[in-house]
Formats: sequence, C-alpha cells, structure tokens
Amino acid sequence: MRHRNAGFKLGRNTSHRRALLRNLVTSVLVEDRVETTLTKAKAVRPHVEKMITLGKKGDLHSRRQALSFLMTGKAVDRLFDTVAPRYKDRQGGYLRIVRTGFQQGDGAAKAFIELLGAEKQLDVKRQKREETKAKKRADLEKHMEEAKQQEVEEIKEKEEAA
Repeated sequence: MRHRNAGFKLGRNTSHRRALLRNLVTSVLVEDRVETTLTKAKAVRPHVEKMITLGKKGDLHSRRQALSFLMTGKAVDRLFDTVAPRYKDRQGGYLRIVRTGFQQGDGAAKAFIELLGAEKQLDVKRQKREETKAKKRADLEKHMEEAKQQEVEEIKEKEEAA
C-alpha cells in the first residue's frame, strides 16, 4: 500500500534526486522545452512553477532563492527577464506535459515538458535549425560537385598523358 507516501523517489537517493531535479528545472527554463520520462516531468513540475513564481515576485530575495536552486546564472537571468514577465497575469499552470511515446530500452513513457507560450521561441529555433541544415546541405553539395569535377579533370589528364 502507498498510503501517505507522497512525492517521487525516482529510484535515487536524496542528493542524486535533488541534483536531477535542479538540472531539469534549469534546462526547462533555459530551453523552454525538454524531453524526459513522464515521471520525471511530473516530479519537476512543482519546482519549475515555484521558480516562475519567484521570478514573478522579482525582488532581490527571490532572485537569491532562485540562484540557490538553479544551476547557472544564465538560467536565473532568463527566468527573471524573459520567462516570468510572460506569466504576469497568470495564476499558475505555467507548464504543459505532452506524452510522446515510449523509450526504446526499457519502455518508460516519454514526455515533453514545455513552458506555455513558448511556441514562438520554439518556432524561431526550429527555423534557424532548418536554415542551418539547408546551408550545410548546399555547401556539401557544392563541395561534392567540385570534387566530382576535379576527379573528371584528373581522369582527362591521365588519358591525355597515356
């Protein structure tokens, strides 16, 4: 029976679990969207919501509390400058958990945990990634074409020499 056993242990000891949750919270705040297991996503939700609430307060004490939990100063700056102002009129419920299937190795349920309202930023990131891929692809095709022309020239030179 699980009576009075609240919380997620995640199969880890206390320090490992705390480090895992701190890393996940930091990643969610920096990246806007993280793929993880469903259980970890459910466990990290209250921590992210608390950080956003601290960000909405915006005072020095809140900033120090966030800095003591988050792993990087970049995450704290992004929390207070970008993420928290996005939710100034919202009374909680800052996250969305979307199930995405199952993990290959052990069959664990996978999910995206993402901040609400981050669709625009995610679309911009996706477009940048696609542009970079297209540029790399064009450069590779150009390089392959040059190499092919060089091989053809070498073959012609060998035929002329023979």
